[in-house]
Amino acid sequence: MLSATRASHSVGCTTVDETYGLQRSQDALRSAPAREPARHAVPATSPHPELLDRTFGRDEITVVRHEVQASLTEAGLGGDRLHGFVLAVNEVITNVVLHAGGHGRIVVWLAGDSAWCTVTDSGPGIPQRFHRAPEVPEAFEVGGRGIWLAYQLCDEVTMATGPIGTTIGLRISLAAA
Repeated sequence: MLSATRASHSVGCTTVDETYGLQRSQDALRSAPAREPARHAVPATSPHPELLDRTFGRDEITVVRHEVQASLTEAGLGGDRLHGFVLAVNEVITNVVLHAGGHGRIVVWLAGDSAWCTVTDSGPGIPQRFHRAPEVPEAFEVGGRGIWLAYQLCDEVTMATGPIGTTIGLRISLAAA
């Protein structure tokens, strides 16, 4: 519920502003991923403490990949499942850099018997033809393997996309390790 004492703020999207009104609080709005400061290690008092929560850009893909691998190794994931999940994460963050404005936010956490990762961007959204699990790319097809690999290497892939950004969710079971 929004308070009448909170300031008006347009999110810059007429559809969102008309649907939800201009009354917004700082908690209700989140800045674009490129503007949020990098954060690491949320306190353990959180119901699902994040192993990693940070923004990234073009020059940080390798660093993020290593941080994801280190945090999941520390959490007990190993072997081929670890390497496969890290590869899937790498493909998704690379897509953000190449196709969605160059900056994003990654959050990795444990819940139940799974490791979860969300990658969020503020790009133009993913075209409709990529909204379902992709077919095997043709041998000589350029591109199109990132999301396909994520579907092959993860136990679950989710997608929320639209004209103001995309969030890709990846899950891998720790129990299967």
